Amino acid sequence: MDERILKYFQNGLEANERLLLLREIEKNEELKKQFAEYQNMQALLNLSSHTEDKEEGKTGYQHFLKRIRSKKMHIWLVKTMKYAAAILILIISTYQLSVWHMSHQLQDDLQAQTNTLYVPAGQRACITLQDGTIVWLNAQSTLIYPSHFYGKERIVSITGEAFFEVSKDKEKPFIVAAQDAKIRVLGTKFNVYSYPDTKQIKTSLIEGAVQVFYKSKQVILRPNEESIAQDGKLTVSNIKNPDMLLWRNGIYSFNNERLVEIVRKLELYYDVTINIANPKLQDICYTCKFRQRDGIEKILYTIQKIHHFKIEINKEKNVITLK
Repeated sequence: MDERILKYFQNGLEANERLLLLREIEKNEELKKQFAEYQNMQALLNLSSHTEDKEEGKTGYQHFLKRIRSKKMHIWLVKTMKYAAAILILIISTYQLSVWHMSHQLQDDLQAQTNTLYVPAGQRACITLQDGTIVWLNAQSTLIYPSHFYGKERIVSITGEAFFEVSKDKEKPFIVAAQDAKIRVLGTKFNVYSYPDTKQIKTSLIEGAVQVFYKSKQVILRPNEESIAQDGKLTVSNIKNPDMLLWRNGIYSFNNERLVEIVRKLELYYDVTINIANPKLQDICYTCKFRQRDGIEKILYTIQKIHHFKIEINKEKNVITLK
């Protein structure tokens, strides 16, 4: 990381130094990449709409600045910046054109333009789409959506986990594409859990009704029902743990779940590898709730108090071992 970039964002450069740096960035692809990655990292402070999370984000950001000044944290910085590049990418600019100046060709162009929003590990985000639909995104989730909804359908794509509060429009059904599944609604509230590594798509309905399509199968869900699409099968059952949807409020809830299942979710949420070296620990069940901002280490140490085991943390390799 070029030290001038750090000073640039800390207002530590003189006017002429800033100008020279910007000119050099335009010519140097590596500098341009570093500048964009660092700039994207700052977007973390605006991912959550909760005031307390913003304040904690700012505090964490200042702590981050102190850490990267140390030569000992160079390896950690390089690794962090590698992931920061994908934090928040807005591919399209919003065009402010009056309705009477908008031709059919411009409408077609806007329809083709898409936005991509990625939420990094340990964070969550909320966005309101053009039609008024509200979407919450969990950690390590990606939402792809158009700038404007035209045509007969409103289509978005999700990888990870998202909660939708769909604005009603009987003329334009809202469709969520999640891996091999599609969820079709008119106006409702539901959650989609679709991390690729889990090899399943879970749709949990809170309000209204949705149609879930998976391969050649389809089902209609009613409130408090959820479907699981996996290995070519599509099953329906009642929602087992309604508190699992508290992640929107920054709370992770587990209800009588095996440690191995809890660990797999924590790996997704915090982008860390957790190895359970002692097989006897895998099937121990826990019922517990944690705040997202507690962080992975505090969560594991809290679980450790219930059933004692050793925790070894390798920060350089980003691996945690439970023994």
